[in-house]
Amino acid sequence: MTATTLAQQLPSLTIADRCDRCGAQAFIRAVFASGDLTFCGHHGRKLSVPLQRDALLVDDQTETINTKPSPSANSD
Repeated sequence: MTATTLAQQLPSLTIADRCDRCGAQAFIRAVFASGDLTFCGHHGRKLSVPLQRDALLVDDQTETINTKPSPSANSD
């Protein structure tokens, strides 16, 4: 299975997906033969070199950060 095929089969990360380091919302998924790890943008960037080296696929969805207003955002 190619990385492109694998990426197409993965569901999008949701607000329920949490960073395996700190518990913040996850925007990066690293797929390994033994399972997946998810990370917030901060920890995903911090670990980008070993993730790119060791993972079968790194699914970076950080472009979706702040694309929708937070439900708690003030509106006038």
